[in-house]
Amino acid sequence: MPNSRQHAKLHAHTHAQTRTRERRQHLASEAARLMAEGGIRDYHQAKLKAAQRLGIHDDASLPRNREIEDALREYQRLFLGSDQTAEVRRRREAAMRALEFFSDFEPRLVGPVLEGTADANTAVALHLHSDDADAVSRHFEEHGVPAESRSRHLRLDREREGDFPVWLFSTENLSFDVTVLPADVLRQAPLSGIDEKPMRRASVSQLRMLLAEDEIAGYEASD
Repeated sequence: MPNSRQHAKLHAHTHAQTRTRERRQHLASEAARLMAEGGIRDYHQAKLKAAQRLGIHDDASLPRNREIEDALREYQRLFLGSDQTAEVRRRREAAMRALEFFSDFEPRLVGPVLEGTADANTAVALHLHSDDADAVSRHFEEHGVPAESRSRHLRLDREREGDFPVWLFSTENLSFDVTVLPADVLRQAPLSGIDEKPMRRASVSQLRMLLAEDEIAGYEASD
């Protein structure tokens, strides 16, 4: 049996853990609110801004990105409801057309549109796969699509990382963000900046199934 000193020490430790967990939840909720209302797209930026606003500065209280994403889903469900659902649906339908447009490049949908956390400010993010560095640029030129080139740093796996071409363009009053990756990356998605695991991604057929599930869910919700 623990003596009174040990009992007090255990109680203090448990209390400290509970307070830290509560602060993490509070920070995750505030970061999610900032992302939903302020248009912040970067989890780390939202986390630090939330910590500053709440005056919480110990690292143990900082939530993981996945905790913030879960809090963002809950915030959107509670406060945005059908409006946010419609934004996701609209972008998924546009993503389907974009995947067909880029069919020569083994395209995949990634990011918030696929995850269901997209809002009115979210770009449709795609991954294309090609070992020809100029093929995507030629594709834009051949179809008369004006696009702006950028680059993005990604970790392909635990050993490989690098900067990869990105193309930004707009159509249907939506923004698109297209990253061009080597063909062999099709075997395994790059690591997510949220949890360092391979990104979830969807092909045309997988997105078609997801849209069908969305439609069924919409009918059930209206009954």
